[in-house]
Amino acid sequence: MVDPEAHTVDELIEALDTIDDVDELNSVLEAERAGQDRKTAREAIETRLETVREGDGVEEGTETEGEYEETREDVGEEAEGDEVDEAEGVEAEDEEPEEDEDEEAEEAEEEDEEAEEEDDGLSHPTRDKKHVRALQGGHYEDMWVYCETQQGELLDVSKEMLGKARELMDEYATEFEEENVVAVLVGDDMAELAEECIAYGADVAVYHDDPRLERFLHEPYTEIVAAMARGQGSAESTDWREYDEPRYFLYPATNNGRDLSAQVQAELDSGLASDCSGLFIQEERVSNPVKTGEPGVKKTFERVLHMKRPDFSGFEYSTILCLDNPDRDFHPQGCSVIPGSFEPIDPDPEREGLVVEHDMDLDEEWFRVEVTEWDQLEAGVDLTGHEVIVCLGRGIGDDPTLGMELGLDLVDAFEDAELGITRGIVTSSYQFDGHVERYSKEERQIGETGQVVAPDLYIAAGVSGAVQHKVGMDESETIVAINTDPEARIRDFSDYFLEGDLFEVLPQLTEAVESGEIELEAVADGGDD
Repeated sequence: MVDPEAHTVDELIEALDTIDDVDELNSVLEAERAGQDRKTAREAIETRLETVREGDGVEEGTETEGEYEETREDVGEEAEGDEVDEAEGVEAEDEEPEEDEDEEAEEAEEEDEEAEEEDDGLSHPTRDKKHVRALQGGHYEDMWVYCETQQGELLDVSKEMLGKARELMDEYATEFEEENVVAVLVGDDMAELAEECIAYGADVAVYHDDPRLERFLHEPYTEIVAAMARGQGSAESTDWREYDEPRYFLYPATNNGRDLSAQVQAELDSGLASDCSGLFIQEERVSNPVKTGEPGVKKTFERVLHMKRPDFSGFEYSTILCLDNPDRDFHPQGCSVIPGSFEPIDPDPEREGLVVEHDMDLDEEWFRVEVTEWDQLEAGVDLTGHEVIVCLGRGIGDDPTLGMELGLDLVDAFEDAELGITRGIVTSSYQFDGHVERYSKEERQIGETGQVVAPDLYIAAGVSGAVQHKVGMDESETIVAINTDPEARIRDFSDYFLEGDLFEVLPQLTEAVESGEIELEAVADGGDD
């Protein structure tokens, strides 16, 4: 019998492939449980057991299925139930079943058949879904970027991601070897935009054209992008690559990007870090036995994409890693990127790259949802590029309408300013009068799930300073905070902190800006003093 104590998990997996006896595999499983009891080792043995049973025609539910049975030695004398004579147990198995038992079995079988006939396929939609394991020993290359478009133009976030991808893969080339930045586009009439992606830093641009894809549709977009990643499609549209799947995959953290990224990564049987604002690639050494396969063993993972995002506490950043388990791969390493997190590179129209038109058959069933009517919304509010941003937070809660009016008055006092708000206002139940209600919409939100701004002057009135908001404005040249709480978190990253009620301070600031003279006793340096 194979002794699991004498093998690492990888060695044990190789040894298990030579065992075709269910009883021997059960013995190996018991020995592992009684010894190191490694989770990954148990899973490997159980997987081999399942394979052997299927080959021998052993059905699920028999005495060899699932967890091994505990013996009296395992559970001790406190085990419940009467002791059974082994000989009696054997005799009982050889006896013919009673007639009433036959009838009960037939009735149960008939009930199962009736239930199956009545099943409309909706009551248990995932009952037949089997977990799809990622490629074993797969070959991965390149950083892919899903470039979202709107009305025939690349979104700014697409250009930003291409610029960051170019930076990352240039650094990657110096440490490892050269790999490509691959732009991915889906829609109608994408050829020119594919060329534009090359100008913004892509080495390869792969696009799929179809008039039905003019607007984002969940299922066909998912199926197409997943097929692209797997290298599925006509030979002409896939022979430019020689790997199984991308090494990394970036998506925009927009409404459509969040929808697509989650589904595509699931289709590729990998993970996703959402709403990231920082990316870098470096090795990582870990000792987690789930990742190494053995307790007390350290393992170094190379070429790991570190994906930074604010954590759920709202006060710290978390770095998310997509690391392989000993018995499987997690690729591509994927994340969605908050718009405005990175700077696009200057486009180079002379830059050369490969443009590939992807081709595959599209199932008509993917288009069962059709957009027949739509309204064209007015252009959204772009807060980027202004010299001054005045941002209002929950501090306006005592009188939301007046607070909004005071913020707008201060905006009007500057030559180039715009009004922003925090997510706290967007999600609040504040009641605004009609003339200012439009300023409380999500389109003006600044932060992790809103816009990212970096003005010369950022004035935060009644803003607490959660990390989700900090992500959207901490690159501002000068930050001035107004808050009644001297311990508010925003003070930690403000250049100036004004301790006071915004309803009193904002009118004074407006008057000072209009007159060109600022003399506020409430102004305090945001440093340690």
